[in-house]
Amino acid sequence: MLTVALLLLSNIFMTFAWYGHLKYTDVPLWKVIGVSWGIAFFEYCLMVPANRLGYGQFSAVQLKTIQEIITLTVFAFFSVYYLKEEFRWNYLVGFVLIVAAAYFVFKKW
Repeated sequence: MLTVALLLLSNIFMTFAWYGHLKYTDVPLWKVIGVSWGIAFFEYCLMVPANRLGYGQFSAVQLKTIQEIITLTVFAFFSVYYLKEEFRWNYLVGFVLIVAAAYFVFKKW
């Protein structure tokens, strides 16, 4: 569970680093890059330990799959609540298909 919690927190930081500036299009790009790098530093401080702790309990492919599902979930909330974008039905279908793909990654064959 610690791995998943760290991945969740790291993805919150990364989402703000990559997309938070979209609300501030009047800010010069060089400033946005600097702030984004600063935020991303904290993402790395959480992501690296998450992967280190999780590896062994999960395979590298499983860790990446968990991370991608968390990323999409965090981004969905971020885009709706922070960027005030509409969440459309086709986004949900795409996310469900990604979760279905995760089933195959985690299924013991």
